[in-house]
Amino acid sequence: KAVVSTQSTGMLLAERQISAEEACTGGLVTRVFPEDTFRAEVDKVVSYMAKLPPQSMVISKGLVRQELKEKLLEVNTRECVTLRDRWLSDECMTAIMNFLNRKKK
Repeated sequence: KAVVSTQSTGMLLAERQISAEEACTGGLVTRVFPEDTFRAEVDKVVSYMAKLPPQSMVISKGLVRQELKEKLLEVNTRECVTLRDRWLSDECMTAIMNFLNRKKK
């Protein structure tokens, strides 16, 4: 999903690490496997997917991703405008000057 959950927003803004379970609950990953069976579980998934018709997989993946790609490009455009505006703000200039003038420890 292109929509970021509250949990992932908090993680990004606060630079907080989350557990695999939290990532799954928040929709950042689709599955979580125990460490001791991780390789075997991944091999099962890969083996299953390898048996699917390749062209159907490519086409299906393209259809699913096209909508996501369009949404991401739209969001990226808005973020670039916002970023440009923030870089040109007095607040940003003050923060840069404070950073450059900080005392070395």
